[in-house]
Amino acid sequence: MQATADMTKKESSWSSWKGQAIDLLYWRNVKQSGAVFSSVLLLLFSLTQFSVVSVGAYLALAALSATISFRIYKSVLQAVQKTDEGHPFKGYLEMEIALSQDQISKYADKILLYTNTCMRELRRLFLVQDLVDSLKFSVLMWLLTYVGALFNGLTLLILAVVSMFTMPVVYEKHQAQIDQYVGLIRTQVNSVVGKIQAKIPGAKRKEE
Repeated sequence: MQATADMTKKESSWSSWKGQAIDLLYWRNVKQSGAVFSSVLLLLFSLTQFSVVSVGAYLALAALSATISFRIYKSVLQAVQKTDEGHPFKGYLEMEIALSQDQISKYADKILLYTNTCMRELRRLFLVQDLVDSLKFSVLMWLLTYVGALFNGLTLLILAVVSMFTMPVVYEKHQAQIDQYVGLIRTQVNSVVGKIQAKIPGAKRKEE
């Protein structure tokens, strides 16, 4: 009974987190999404100009400057008004931030699952279990060599963040047109793959 309750609680927590992420990417709350989007972009652009150590140090100094200034301000204000409100960050200092054993186990299980799945898929592709899939993977790696020559890792990360915060909204507004074009492209790709399978010995998939 307890195990069932714990499982229900975990699923509810995961669904809540997933819902918040979707709301963030779909700009349900414009101010919140804008703040997160601009903060992440500012951080990434900073990393293109400065080292990770410098950016981390500057962020820490900015945060410390804000908290120390607020702490001194509240202390002076309490002294002038002769009040005893206590530490201004008392609520945050008493807040529990430690990860529970259940949370650690849950995240560790997910990481292990994704790692094992990725390793099995890479083994399948590199050892050519399916010739067509391995050829597709080879083409993808070949294209990535050109992408890597044009962009560095941070640039790709910036483009990924911009896409994450724009593509879902664009798709939501123009879903019918996008699905139509994607369907046409998929049909053409499947047609080409079918021709390749017919011409290359051993490339045809086995019927399930």
